[in-house]
Amino acid sequence: MSARAPSPFTPRAALGLVLFGALSFVLLLWMIGTGIGDSGPGASGGHAMGKGLNGYAALSAYLKKRGYDVSAVQSRAALGRSGLLILTPLHEASAEELQEVVNNRRQAGPTIVVVPKWRAIALPRKTIKVKEGFVQLVGTDMPDWKGFYVEIRLNGGALKTGPRPGGWEASGLTGELPNPEKVISGDGKYVIPLAMGQGTGQILAGYMSDGGDYPKLRRQTVRYDEGELEEDPVIQYPVVFVFDADLFNNYGMSREPNARLAEQIIRASLDDGDKSVAFDLTLVGYGRSPSLLTLAFTPPYLAATLCLLLTAAVALWRAYRRFGPALLAGQAIAFGKRALVSNSAGLIHRARRLHLLGAPYADAARERLAKSLALPARLDHQSADAAIDRALAARSPGSAPFSAVAANLRAARKPSDLLRAARQLHALERTLTR
Repeated sequence: MSARAPSPFTPRAALGLVLFGALSFVLLLWMIGTGIGDSGPGASGGHAMGKGLNGYAALSAYLKKRGYDVSAVQSRAALGRSGLLILTPLHEASAEELQEVVNNRRQAGPTIVVVPKWRAIALPRKTIKVKEGFVQLVGTDMPDWKGFYVEIRLNGGALKTGPRPGGWEASGLTGELPNPEKVISGDGKYVIPLAMGQGTGQILAGYMSDGGDYPKLRRQTVRYDEGELEEDPVIQYPVVFVFDADLFNNYGMSREPNARLAEQIIRASLDDGDKSVAFDLTLVGYGRSPSLLTLAFTPPYLAATLCLLLTAAVALWRAYRRFGPALLAGQAIAFGKRALVSNSAGLIHRARRLHLLGAPYADAARERLAKSLALPARLDHQSADAAIDRALAARSPGSAPFSAVAANLRAARKPSDLLRAARQLHALERTLTR
């Protein structure tokens, strides 16, 4: 009989340990998925999280207040999603990467490229007036993106020749740039203006006339020749350029007309589509590869993850259900003849060698009967079988001969046939030995 060892834990303590481990594992998965511990976007950069003059946090917050679904994208794979994508690349951005991102989105959704303008340095927080993300603008600079929309030419200078210094005009809107001394404009054969310097002809924002039909943008243009639209337009989404970043950044969003212009361009780019706007963070140095948790729930790894979770759940359940005093292991092989015979029989049965038992059992029965009948030891097997048959016929005339029963036992192969013949031989042996 096996004994029970004392348990060091109560069932409640064991359940508490299991639940604590499960909750810790779930918390670890959540931390991996949300990227806790990673250095996120700084508040002083020229991106959607930037709170300085050159950032776009004001535009992001404004669009959220206006009912747009605004998000920040840190994965290259997510840049191909539907909806509007706003690119705010750095001056040093790769022209090849820019071209690849824009080309991959032509069938996914519209794209707005905000040309970088200001060079800025973060201000140290020495006083309470300097808040997180504040920067000092140290000058303007135009990017040199060789190979990216080579038909566009960027120009720098002042915007003072119009009726108002820094004044701009768009479809139904007018406003002023915060710094008329330093303005970036663009021009090109295929650039259709959406915002221009008031009375100067400098294009501050426009979209590319590349064979697509963009009715909303066409209605927002400052000047447009209807003959430029091709008869069979290409089915694709537009690419919009904001040449002077002060139309979209925090510096310019401090003026209401600039905010209204930014929303007008974004709404026309979406062309009454879903109000989904994503700001890119990959081209400003904050791109992230998919986390382990993201990969775990993405095919083809999803199947393995589900199997792992199911296995863990079953293991935890079984661990709790079996909890209690463990049974001590008993004797592997019990003592005694009966246990020895039982183990030997089990071994023979597992080895599938039952058909080999018939002949030895019949020979053993012959030897026992020969000894019981006092037959000479020198008799061969056939003579001994014949003597046993004569003795059986004299003792029980109606019984089957021993030689025939033994032959049936030797010829049996199935367990049922072996058992039947062995019982018949045993009954015959009892008849002769009583």
